[in-house]
Amino acid sequence: MKTLTSFLCIAVLFLSGCASSLMKPAEEQALKPPPAETSRVIFLRPSSFGGAIQAPLFDVSDGKPVFLGVSSVGTKIVYDTTPGKHHFMVVSEAADFLNAELAAGKTYYAVVAPRMGLWKARFSLWPVKADRKAKYSLKDKGFPSWLEEGKLVANTPKGERWARDNAEDIQVKYSTYKEIWDRKTDEAQEKRTLEAEDGVSVR
Repeated sequence: MKTLTSFLCIAVLFLSGCASSLMKPAEEQALKPPPAETSRVIFLRPSSFGGAIQAPLFDVSDGKPVFLGVSSVGTKIVYDTTPGKHHFMVVSEAADFLNAELAAGKTYYAVVAPRMGLWKARFSLWPVKADRKAKYSLKDKGFPSWLEEGKLVANTPKGERWARDNAEDIQVKYSTYKEIWDRKTDEAQEKRTLEAEDGVSVR
């Protein structure tokens, strides 16, 4: 098994720079409303802090990371999935998580937020809530510009290959930091949860 140190080296090698070489631009007109029987989550990264560090995203609902893409500054990643409970992860120097309870036919938004780490920027995942008092809210003045100015990017075969090559290290990151996440209080986790009512209908 590769060590966490080797994973970090590989991540820096392949995920450095302003835009990830593991992603490709996607056509905005391809961003059609999700089918009525599915749920959509759009991951945004509006802050330029830690801009040289990329943030791989995963769906870890089943305990095994499923690669969604790499979040760069000023991008948005769209993920269509099944309604119900989901658990998402962002990986950098550490790993962090987001809970979600998704309703069918709704679109949800999450912010990939950088924070200071030991050696480089770390990232947290925050829900964009319907509640105006939340850390990130659908009613924030800046939210429309984040959504409009974020460049839509999509996964590539190169990105999928990177995720496969580093699957063991990513799984170790998940297991290590999931234990820390599980020790958070219910109140702390509630702040980091997309509730069904936080979704919007986009038609």
